[in-house]
Amino acid sequence: MLGLGSALLLTACGGSGKDTDGGVTADAGTDADAGGGTPGFNPLWIPPTLSGADLALSLAPSSKQLRAGAATPTYAYNGGELWGPTLLLTKGETVRIDVTNHLTEDTTTHWHGVHLPAGMDGGPHQVIAPGATWSPSFEVKNNAGTYWYHPHLHMTTMAQLNLGAGGFIIVRDAAEAALPLPRTYGVDDLPLVLTSRRFNADNSISTATIYGDYLLANGTPNAEVALPAQFVRLRILNAEIERAYDLGFADGRTFHVIGTDGGLLSAPVAVTRLLMAPGERYELLVDLTAEAIGASLTLQSFNRGQPFGFPGGETATSGEFGSLLNNTTFDVLRINVAAATTDGITALPATLVANTYWTAADATNARTLNITDMGPGTPFTFDGVGFDHATINQTVTLNAIEQWTVANGRIFGHSFHIHDVQFAIVSRSTGPVPEHERGWKDTFFVRIGESVSFVARFDDYASPTDAFMYHCHMANHEDGGLMGQFLVVA
Repeated sequence: MLGLGSALLLTACGGSGKDTDGGVTADAGTDADAGGGTPGFNPLWIPPTLSGADLALSLAPSSKQLRAGAATPTYAYNGGELWGPTLLLTKGETVRIDVTNHLTEDTTTHWHGVHLPAGMDGGPHQVIAPGATWSPSFEVKNNAGTYWYHPHLHMTTMAQLNLGAGGFIIVRDAAEAALPLPRTYGVDDLPLVLTSRRFNADNSISTATIYGDYLLANGTPNAEVALPAQFVRLRILNAEIERAYDLGFADGRTFHVIGTDGGLLSAPVAVTRLLMAPGERYELLVDLTAEAIGASLTLQSFNRGQPFGFPGGETATSGEFGSLLNNTTFDVLRINVAAATTDGITALPATLVANTYWTAADATNARTLNITDMGPGTPFTFDGVGFDHATINQTVTLNAIEQWTVANGRIFGHSFHIHDVQFAIVSRSTGPVPEHERGWKDTFFVRIGESVSFVARFDDYASPTDAFMYHCHMANHEDGGLMGQFLVVA
């Protein structure tokens, strides 16, 4: 097992002000109390929150003290050091978000997983020039769940994401609010974004590698957090450039998946391991009710010995596809058990929300996307065609229910993501769809030689000119051309 400790990684800087009731908090966020701290570990930073009908985001250069010596140059929203505030949205409300670009280069801000008009999507076409403000407005139609925002400008997505630009979106609704679930933000309901970075000699973030050498949880190296002795909720996002995670606990304990990309499952699903590709989100319940105060447990990623084509399973430790974390089991987060809260959740709910998923029988049209390449050193594409801003690759009729199949080649695994819709995975050619994956999804891992089929309804929004995207969410593959666009037309 490769631990997180490194003499070069320092305590991450944070600020003050933790919001537990949905209000606006200080941009600096909060370092979660780790019960006095453990030598070699740093308190997990908790992003601040923004809520209301009128929100403002500003993306600018920043820096964060991640290692001994010079601070690391980063990108961050709203005056932070790395990453951005968590947007708290309520289903049914209409929101306006003013996004201002304080960079010296173009950018966009995409609302990943959010169902909204294509012109408000923040994809490659909604460019924000330096000094400009983009102000999308939309009704929140998504179910309660965990979504996120990030840059999506073609050819620069990897670089801007690598520097730390991104943030969580948490949607709330009446159905979720009625359930006995942890939901005190930063206390028993924790957003957790996982990334890794390699550093140059001057402590800047390396752009010469796809994988990082050091794991960052919420931008914090060697992170630990104090969580109460009750059920706690982890909202986990894989925001890596390419690496996948095979998450579990060092002691092999069972935990429960309660939510996928697009909201809550119908009932909790017990697992001991959870595979997460870049762009995927899962909500978990971890039972700490029987733990002694002061006990600790470690969330890990079991990436050692993965099948060929698993992103981050390569054996190289240096070079473009090398990493000190490659083909290892490494620590993700140390959890220290603290006293329970007075109103903590102490029982696992038997059921969650009533979902009715689309099936293959519902689909009235089918299409297949083949992930192709021309050999070593050439970019991945869909059906042999790289992304072109002027080319519409697919046209879908409004309200159509369609089955899409993504067929992978035999070179590498990929993370497929589609904008606009949440879908149901109906088949995997490699075996049954895992129970925890049978929820609303917008992103999934497709293995070497595998075909994955999903069914979605393309409802609410149509435009003869504004396109939605589908692409690999490995940002290097996306920037290299593994992306297409589709119109939804009346």
